[in-house]
Amino acid sequence: MSDHAQAAQWLRESKSAIAFTGAGISTESGIPDFRSPNGVWATNRQIYFDEFQTSLDGRREYWRQKSMAHAEFRDSRPNDGHRVLAKWESDGLLRAVLTQNIDGLHQDAGNSNVLEIHGSARKVGCLDCDFIESADPWVKQYEQTDEPPECPRCGGLLKHATISFGQSLSENVLQTSIKLARTADLCFAIGSSLVVDPAASLPRTAKRTGGRLVIINRDETPLDDLADIVMRDEIGAALTEIAKLASA
Repeated sequence: MSDHAQAAQWLRESKSAIAFTGAGISTESGIPDFRSPNGVWATNRQIYFDEFQTSLDGRREYWRQKSMAHAEFRDSRPNDGHRVLAKWESDGLLRAVLTQNIDGLHQDAGNSNVLEIHGSARKVGCLDCDFIESADPWVKQYEQTDEPPECPRCGGLLKHATISFGQSLSENVLQTSIKLARTADLCFAIGSSLVVDPAASLPRTAKRTGGRLVIINRDETPLDDLADIVMRDEIGAALTEIAKLASA
């Protein structure tokens, strides 16, 4: 039996399958991987959370980088991999998507149970009150003024609803993700280098608590030896083939 056929059989038999996704699934929609040689982190200075809070120059650089990236997120569309995961959820085959991505493409494809571990680039929020809104008008304001916007409600600092270096993850999102991983009988780890903890520990948790682990990624990962199946295929093609076999 081929790896695709085996993964399809496990998916059909599963009662609590989850998908864990990283940048690799979104690169097939044209969104650059932050860690690639030409990615954001290789070509720009990283702004840590404490610098954002304490330095106007740091906030200006943060908003410059986010505004450059915003057009890529805004104009991107889900690809075959996203659409397969959405179909699996609608068919009752997939319990949830746990994602390191901040682009919102899983939701655009139709997934409703998405845990965004590193937050969302689609929104901005105030660090001092509960104001939160679509990022679009605030990016436009920054592009017109070259100044970081302030909260219209309280005058506090507005920041994209993503997790910056040095900023704590949402405890609720993390704990919910851990619970889903612990109770999963099948985990697809898709397009992730599986090196950034604590998010990358979730597929390991799923495997160590009794679930099967299927890794689909271009490059080797630290969990390859732990996985039941490792595929080096293009993500959209691999998921499409598994979906076809699962429905046969």
